[in-house]
Amino acid sequence: MQAEPRKSLVGEEYEVEIGPVAHGGHCIARTSEGQVLFVRHALPGERVVARVTEGEEGARFLRADAVTVLEASKDRIDAPCPFAGPGRCGGCDWQHAKPGAQRRLKGEVVAEQLQRLAGLTPEEVGWDGTVMPAEGDKVPAGQVPSWRTRVQYAVTADGRAGLRRHRSHEVEPIDHCLIAAEGVSELGVEKRDWTGMDSVEAIAATGSQDRQVVLTPKPGARLPLVELDRPVSVLRIDERNGQVHRVHGRPFVRERADGRTYRVGNGGFWQVHPKAADTLVTAVMQGLLPRKGDMALDLYCGVGLFAGALADRVGEQGAVLGIESGKRAVEDARHNLADFPRVRIEQGKVESVLPRTGITEVDLVVLDPPRAGAGRRTVAHLSSLGARRIAYVACDPAALARDLAYFRDGGYKVRTLRVFDLFPMTHHVECVAILEPAEKGR
Repeated sequence: MQAEPRKSLVGEEYEVEIGPVAHGGHCIARTSEGQVLFVRHALPGERVVARVTEGEEGARFLRADAVTVLEASKDRIDAPCPFAGPGRCGGCDWQHAKPGAQRRLKGEVVAEQLQRLAGLTPEEVGWDGTVMPAEGDKVPAGQVPSWRTRVQYAVTADGRAGLRRHRSHEVEPIDHCLIAAEGVSELGVEKRDWTGMDSVEAIAATGSQDRQVVLTPKPGARLPLVELDRPVSVLRIDERNGQVHRVHGRPFVRERADGRTYRVGNGGFWQVHPKAADTLVTAVMQGLLPRKGDMALDLYCGVGLFAGALADRVGEQGAVLGIESGKRAVEDARHNLADFPRVRIEQGKVESVLPRTGITEVDLVVLDPPRAGAGRRTVAHLSSLGARRIAYVACDPAALARDLAYFRDGGYKVRTLRVFDLFPMTHHVECVAILEPAEKGR
């Protein structure tokens, strides 16, 4: 006999006391029956009415929104954004928290992930628990730093630009995104009709006046004539195969970091906070302390940000090998670093290309893997190369913690950890861990 379907609990409301923050932009609570709730729009210590948004009877946990605050935290403020709140835009997680509280909550998440997944305390990784704001992001409570240089808008059926609601394909139409950088807001994407488009990405480069719009049309739709509030280049994503095509203007934007200009083509990856690239390069180079003549690896190298910084510091007698899977990013990296004859960029997945290089020994390693992390196999290979120091740049504390445990198995310990709030109002953080051999003389 087929089991009867479980009863959906969506819409049910529970009066609960909010417990600790959890990874992902929510806090943990329990119903009177002991069922776990992951509650958004709440803060630790509050008493709220939580309305279930996902889940059914007997599920391991339910997702919910705090729809009424009965006892508020001292860290709570009125959300500055008119589009934030239960059932609204899902782009921000902490609009209702003071800036200092946001950073404290993020620090608690990083510490919890390190302890739970790697058995490491902040003291063991040389971290005082501080989450550092980016330069210029120290704003009073109730104000929002405008930092996001790349915003991907979804489009409603009637052509209005908006942002996705949390864990939903539904679109929240907006007339302005508070966290969008000034260069994005200047484009006026929210003001015009985008009928026929599935999404519109707006890019405002850092360190140049380049602006770009990347259009993804619905199947069979014709591209609109793009007339925005200032000149832009326009790209189109082919809905059949995902390839990016130039409509007009440059197919790339010029970004600037560490005293160099980087070409980033076809809407490719670059850090979205205008201070992020320089902040991360500084943290990585201060941790690695490159020497003239060093041999270094830059894994998941993108358009060559860290490879360029390394090449500049190891000099003509040193060498840098970058590995990146994206074809266009590799083309850009080779262009960006063409003035360094001792830099080589290889295309392919790190776990496949690195073993084929035949490299058995390096001095320094930088890895900036995707959100899933590097994984046990790649970490084991890196641990065998005897690097003096390794810099791990991580956008996900859970993946970082798992990989740090693998590095420990490979004979490496964390010397220092720095955590940066490069994504204000969201739950995201960026971490830079510097590792060295656990045994001296290695």
